[in-house]
Amino acid sequence: MPDRILVVEDEKDLAHVLEYNLRQAGFDPLVAYDGAAGLRMARDVKPALVLLDVMLPDLSGIDVCKRLKADASTSSMPIVMLTARAEESDRVTGLEAGADDYVTKPFSVREVMLRVRAVLRRSASKTTAPAEVGEAQGILRIDRGAHRVHVGKKEVELTATEFRLLTDLIDASGRVRTRDALLDRVWGYAPEVVSRTVDTHVRRLREKLLDAGSYVVTVRGVGYRFDISGKEES
Repeated sequence: MPDRILVVEDEKDLAHVLEYNLRQAGFDPLVAYDGAAGLRMARDVKPALVLLDVMLPDLSGIDVCKRLKADASTSSMPIVMLTARAEESDRVTGLEAGADDYVTKPFSVREVMLRVRAVLRRSASKTTAPAEVGEAQGILRIDRGAHRVHVGKKEVELTATEFRLLTDLIDASGRVRTRDALLDRVWGYAPEVVSRTVDTHVRRLREKLLDAGSYVVTVRGVGYRFDISGKEES
């Protein structure tokens, strides 16, 4: 069956263009024209991806994104934000809310299709490093196949991006991942794009990992390293 894509866009002409082109590209599109309807359809239908406009007539796209990412049943659902705001701070706000990617208006439909396919590939891809179910890293236990993480006996909920960030750092355990490398490997961005988003996601990841948050070590001026000793470099 084709991947179902939910378009949440209040500009009906644009929504219809996206719906048509998604169908031509082999997807199964659905459309919602406001945030409340988008939330309801995302929870009911569980689409493979959500194309979410930031400026909606009721709830903002940022609020919709936050609510989907806070709900365990939809937290791993990939979200691509559609926004007329091109400033770095606006892009960071969307990424901080949990979005997996963003496209700024005006955009070409071809670019949107490429971004959708790229995010779906990243969401579905397996890590290259072989992993045992329930692999242990200190007090962390990671089940990659089930997308589950436990700290001690407590399960913690990570977004798809946070999970990719954690497992990529683990796969390089003991070695430094630069911010540029993380942007490329986890987000698929060119290095010049919003490197600050890496720091934001690392901070949120550490908070969610509780006592294991110290395993994500800052290598000052370079990037991050996974180390269960938790020793920061000066």
